[in-house]
Amino acid sequence: MTKMPTTNSILISSKVSFEDTSIAFSSKSNLQLKKIYLIFASMNQIWLVKLGTFFIKLFLFLHFPIKKLIKITVFEQFCGGENLQECNKTIENLDKANIGTILDYSVEGEDDEKSFINTTQEILLTIEKANQNLSIPFAVFKVTGIGSAELLEKVQSQEALDEQEKVAFELIRKRMDMLCGKAAILNVSIFIDGEESWIQDTIDNLTYEMMEKYNNEKCVVFNTFQMYRKDMFQNLKVATLKAREHHYFLGVKLVRGAYMEKERQKAHEDNYCEPVHETKADTDRDYNAAMEYIVENRELISVCVGTHNEFSCKYLVELMNQYHISPTDSHFYFAQLLGMSDNISFNLSKAGYNVAKYVPYGPVDAVMPYLFRRAEENTSVAGQASREFILIKRELVRRKRLMFQNK
Repeated sequence: MTKMPTTNSILISSKVSFEDTSIAFSSKSNLQLKKIYLIFASMNQIWLVKLGTFFIKLFLFLHFPIKKLIKITVFEQFCGGENLQECNKTIENLDKANIGTILDYSVEGEDDEKSFINTTQEILLTIEKANQNLSIPFAVFKVTGIGSAELLEKVQSQEALDEQEKVAFELIRKRMDMLCGKAAILNVSIFIDGEESWIQDTIDNLTYEMMEKYNNEKCVVFNTFQMYRKDMFQNLKVATLKAREHHYFLGVKLVRGAYMEKERQKAHEDNYCEPVHETKADTDRDYNAAMEYIVENRELISVCVGTHNEFSCKYLVELMNQYHISPTDSHFYFAQLLGMSDNISFNLSKAGYNVAKYVPYGPVDAVMPYLFRRAEENTSVAGQASREFILIKRELVRRKRLMFQNK
């Protein structure tokens, strides 16, 4: 087997640049760009985000008529629409730039059997839509959208289940099988999102059951590996060995992680060692090492790197270049969230790589928890809002200068 280069030994080339704002914002009119500028200018102020979040929650609770304002601002920036039909415009606009769409039904906080059934039916519709539209390369779902998080945790802690709980857990398995089976029949790849560590082992076990059943000829089912966890790189290696042993393909969605504060808080409250890395540098190291490992095992693994980290994207580009992997190789995808890191998505796509945007959708009030997380992440994670704000400002200046030059 060819020895893989290490992160330190690879000199990141200029094959892809993420600085070209003319490409990044080519789909936005001047008016749209100014509107986005104001959104990120607001999100760049931590105090304003906290104040705004408080009042939005309050006004929604009191049934103040603010949904229309939310819909034409932050909702429009980060969501595709309130239903699948409303997402069509976003899908078409992304497709013009050769960027795929991953439709993510982002209704949260509904934990009852009726909502589990409704969510399952909605995900089935996204799978059917992906089958009908080549610009939708993946479907996605959260297991907690189709079953009780409390039950998943109880299973993971190996507590005894009563008869009703056994039936409920079997329903989760059947719903997962229904979704993955439908995806396999319709030739659609499907992501199973990562969640909190205290339920993730249960999710993993169910996901690998699905892989063993449906990933025999190609990669249909993808599991999510959150690399901010200390054990995740080893988990990736174990999953690879298991896939090799049981003769199925391993689908990997590689992310850094989305539950940092919750993980640390629960570890503190329950008095156990924090499962997440102490520093971002440790997470970055494992993330990039995981990409190396995946490239080394590319005959078995298909991957979607879900990241807004420019270095990691450039690093995978360089790995693919050094190992003569075509940018259009269907086993390699890049993904970012709608409304964020367009400088990465559009420039990668322009250079010929496979790119998709996660496009959340759902009723405005039901996706507010998702939007609140986006606001919090933008103000806290590596200065994301500042980065977006600077890039948009640069593009507005460029357009203004170009306008004067053409006069």
